[in-house]
Amino acid sequence: MQRDVLFLLKPGFHDPDLPGQDFYCWHCALMEGVLASFPDLKPELDVRRIAFARPRADVMALIGEANQSLPVLVLAEDAPADLPAATHEGRRFVNEPMAILDILHRRHGYPRAHP
Repeated sequence: MQRDVLFLLKPGFHDPDLPGQDFYCWHCALMEGVLASFPDLKPELDVRRIAFARPRADVMALIGEANQSLPVLVLAEDAPADLPAATHEGRRFVNEPMAILDILHRRHGYPRAHP
């Protein structure tokens, strides 16, 4: 994998456990807001917006069935070893929103989130 991959849920999804309602993932919306706020940045980042329904085959193919919660940032092979990340079969990923934002700053030039 040449670039970091950020998986986000497409907004306006339906949850079969909560029928008759439309939803968005607020953590994914936060990421979308950061990406949209800095349109001049052209990071080496692959952003993939996927459906809510599971199984999420694209995510599972990279980091396994147990790691389908979104948002998730799957790190490229050249990512520094000091980045805090979980692993699945040698592939590193981050699924905590504030940690994702920190890595977007450190690796892709986005400003830091204000404390």
